Amino acid sequence: MRKRKQRIEPPRCPYCGRRAVLRDASYVYGNHVYVQGQKLYVCAGYPACNSYVGVHLGSLRPKGSLANGELRNKRILAHKAFDTVWQNGILTRKDAYRWLQDITGLDEQHAHIAMFSDYRCDQVIAACNRVLANHSKKEVA
Repeated sequence: MRKRKQRIEPPRCPYCGRRAVLRDASYVYGNHVYVQGQKLYVCAGYPACNSYVGVHLGSLRPKGSLANGELRNKRILAHKAFDTVWQNGILTRKDAYRWLQDITGLDEQHAHIAMFSDYRCDQVIAACNRVLANHSKKEVA
């Protein structure tokens, strides 16, 4: 039995409603940051609508949902806070993702920071900061 290729529908921009267009990353980042083969889904209204998302290498599957600059920055902060939890050995990486599912109430398929809203990123940052603060208190004691 042959495996059927799944057709990926380009995502719609949550800010302006236009369809995203698959582009080389250099379209947004320029050649100085361009990673060979990296693609992005970019809102058709770019640059006025500054919304885009990365694509998994070798596929047409978006890494998350389209985001404007403010949300992309918030996701970066949330990921830094989250990564600090498992990189400090408080949890394994696998357990940290299970914990992320627990605190967000999301299943494994949806518990990805690249899909999170501003509000959910704030929740993750606050939860991670609490864990890190509790962990540092235990080290002092």
